[in-house]
Amino acid sequence: MSTIDTAIDPSAPTFRANREALLERLAELEAELDRARAGGGEKYVARHHKRGKLLPRERIELLLDQDSPFLELSSLAAYGTDFPVGASTVTGIGVVEGVECLIVANDPTVRGGAINPWSLAKTRRAGEIALANRLPMVNLVESAGADLPTQAEIFIPGGRVFRDLTRLSAERIPTVSVVFGNATAGGAYVPGMSDFTIMIRDRSQVYLAGPPLVKMATGEVTDDESLGGAAMHASTSGLADFLASDERDGIRLARQCVRRLNWRKQGPPPRNPVPQPPKYDPEELLGIASADLKVPFDPREVLARVLDGSEFDEFKPNYGTALVTGWGELHGYPVGVLANARGVLFSAEAQKATQFIQLANAADTPLVFLQNTTGYMVGTEYEQRGIIKHGALMINAVSNSTVPHLTVNLGASYGAGNYGMCGRAYEPRFLFTWPNAKSAVMGPAQLAGVLSIVARQAAAARGRDYDEDSDAAMRMMVEQQIESQSGALFLSGRLYDDGVIDPRDTRTVLGLCLSAIHNGPVRGADGFGVFRM
Repeated sequence: MSTIDTAIDPSAPTFRANREALLERLAELEAELDRARAGGGEKYVARHHKRGKLLPRERIELLLDQDSPFLELSSLAAYGTDFPVGASTVTGIGVVEGVECLIVANDPTVRGGAINPWSLAKTRRAGEIALANRLPMVNLVESAGADLPTQAEIFIPGGRVFRDLTRLSAERIPTVSVVFGNATAGGAYVPGMSDFTIMIRDRSQVYLAGPPLVKMATGEVTDDESLGGAAMHASTSGLADFLASDERDGIRLARQCVRRLNWRKQGPPPRNPVPQPPKYDPEELLGIASADLKVPFDPREVLARVLDGSEFDEFKPNYGTALVTGWGELHGYPVGVLANARGVLFSAEAQKATQFIQLANAADTPLVFLQNTTGYMVGTEYEQRGIIKHGALMINAVSNSTVPHLTVNLGASYGAGNYGMCGRAYEPRFLFTWPNAKSAVMGPAQLAGVLSIVARQAAAARGRDYDEDSDAAMRMMVEQQIESQSGALFLSGRLYDDGVIDPRDTRTVLGLCLSAIHNGPVRGADGFGVFRM
């Protein structure tokens, strides 16, 4: 393979300015992650511990193999909403008894672990990841059920969580539940629909309706233990497969269940089990991405700090040069890479990408998309040359490609370029964002300018004078709105990615994802849709 040579000068003023700007974004990110990790706050954390209970991340730490990594997902869910950051749930991928598992843990310190619209969306996304990548799922359950003030938003779509559990089981993807406290009403179906269910003596309470509702509905007077206690379910109803003595024992039993799965990965192992690290320091990634998104940067500099040995065999290097395509390895796994070198995608880039995606599918090779695009080129000349049909070629190829896709937004992801470069709507297996990145229909200034032009034309058509002061105020308001709504934290809060990551962690995150992906088969498409030539 060819080794990438770097042109980065860490002492250059531009590099230092880029680094300082990205460090500011990282500080904002870390502050929000701290809020998520704090759960319901000191008062509720202390009360939870006083009851002899573990926090969700403490439960996860005990569940995982010692010193193994945990890739937390959707950490910023609900950011910018009326709900706490993190959405009262922790999800992620970790290794249990040597098996990569998708883990979902309710956080009972946040409103009793009640399910709100964002925790529902986060849980559903976890289920999607488990199914797409054939990851056994472990649910660490302690939830007060639905957040009643928002029941209209969660009741009907919430049923999909239970449906998804049964579909995992039907696909021979095991599911395990450990119930640490309440699992009430619809929440009772999580242990009820899992392959293995563990309850904890004198702690677990699983029932469709608690004693007060039973009395109101039927007139029966009962108690928690008789109605839904762990001992009752282990000895009478049969809902519990295992009865644990305490939380740690419950986690031990969960590990025991995973150990007995006889789990085997269906995908090929890494080509190189001892991969060479990149030649260049990943710390330098902080100074590569431009502080000003209008200024492009060379994605080869990113690849030089992400790919094994900084080795990269570029495909069509002299054609469609605004898009870099080629082959490399990442933690021993072969990958094809599509990375924006300049913001705009022209016809040549779209055609080049289409061929490259077909080649990757023919070779059963996963694809990594590194986004930094303002979209496809516009204008009379480009329309006449067929930019729509060439962009459609690329989007067709991305849509119908069946090898796993991994996407990272390094800077900008605007317009249809987001689609062609495998944005969220095109269901990459995983999508992550750098904290400096933005995504929207178009940039804030461009969008405000378009609205201004349309308003001017409307005023002229009516024969009215145009109010320049109102126009300036409108443009400023729109730019501020789009600036805030296109930012990485805002978009991650709405689960348009699987997490905002430190650029220095890009290689590690992608490596963990590639390993998870290979739990299932990796196979390219047998055919594509009609290509409009």
